[in-house]
Amino acid sequence: MVTEKKTNALQMPLTPSAELAAVVGAGQLSRGETVSRMWAYIKANNLQDPANKRDILADAKLKPIFDGKDKVSMFEMNKHLAKHLK
Repeated sequence: MVTEKKTNALQMPLTPSAELAAVVGAGQLSRGETVSRMWAYIKANNLQDPANKRDILADAKLKPIFDGKDKVSMFEMNKHLAKHLK
């Protein structure tokens, strides 16, 4: 008997908004892959607050994703990402 595996929410392919695609790349990505690419971008561009590594400092590419905020927590980031994935 073959049971069909359901894709969980983190693995479901989603399309990023134009603003998010500028950071993570265009094309469909899972939520997990999107978060991984966001972290890669944040680390590559040294955008973690040195005083509190849980805070992300927004550069010109991240500001539109973070509703114009200069800084968001890593927990807040996921809420902002959800608005940019369809």
